[in-house]
Amino acid sequence: MPDIEETRERYGRTLARLAGQDRRVVALDCDLGRSTKSHDLSEVDPRRFIDLGIAEQDMISTAAGLASCGKIVFVNSFAVFLTGRAFDQIRQQISLPKANVKLCGSSAGITLGADGATHQAINDVTLMRCLPNMTVIVPADGNQTEKAVVAAYLHPGPVYLRLSRYHLANFLPEDCAFEVGRAAVLREGNRVALAATGPVTAHALEAADLLQAEGVSTGVYNFHTLKPFDINCAREIAGRYETVFSIEEHNIVGGLGSALAETLCELFEPAAKPLLQRIGIRDAYGESGTAEELVHKHRLDAEGITGTVLEVLEKRRQYRR
Repeated sequence: MPDIEETRERYGRTLARLAGQDRRVVALDCDLGRSTKSHDLSEVDPRRFIDLGIAEQDMISTAAGLASCGKIVFVNSFAVFLTGRAFDQIRQQISLPKANVKLCGSSAGITLGADGATHQAINDVTLMRCLPNMTVIVPADGNQTEKAVVAAYLHPGPVYLRLSRYHLANFLPEDCAFEVGRAAVLREGNRVALAATGPVTAHALEAADLLQAEGVSTGVYNFHTLKPFDINCAREIAGRYETVFSIEEHNIVGGLGSALAETLCELFEPAAKPLLQRIGIRDAYGESGTAEELVHKHRLDAEGITGTVLEVLEKRRQYRR
């Protein structure tokens, strides 16, 4: 039985391990350290965990100052507060000067659940993708999160790391390969491609099994890095599949679906123009509910993904008649 955990939990353990190996690593938080798991670093050295209270803008300014002194700074808060309340500070003090700060947006997406629309970050990737110099990583499970945190630590510049409290089993191997800017091929097919990011990638894999049972050969691709985007993988998908579905726990505006659309529309190969259907939050706010209820409502579970794929394929069949 795979370990069941939230990506934020593996983040905390990995951050603490890196802090034990490198005294330059520090963590800042805004009164949410036990939830974001950044507080785990205090077990290594309490002096390198700094709680600034509910003051996200101040936290970003403090992080920029620490980075200018040679520190590797991990700043933490709920994704909705970190990217929203402190966007101007992130733009001016982190992104513009290429500060060595890792922005860790925790409890992202609708799977935060009962806290509702005010706390559910569904456009954080949009905000971070639009910033020059910003790397954007969305790990799918605990095993990939560990690789992503290490990669962020090694990257000499700003990184946005999107973390979740969705409680799922680790489905990727512990030794899974991870390279910033290079998507992972989880399974290959020849008719439909499911391009997924974040923990809902697990549901994409389950949907691929259901589609295979329906006679639909399905490939699954994990785009864990949304910036820099893997253009080569997108080109490969475009040349191989007739229909591509982006799957994300995020607004379909500005996230993975937009990154794919932007890439595919600029391909020079005239034959490589598959239909793209975006599956995600369809430009709406979240609401209160359990993670499972909300994932089901937005058709991000295996059954919803499968149903959407079959509906689109049927519409294509009727159109061609």
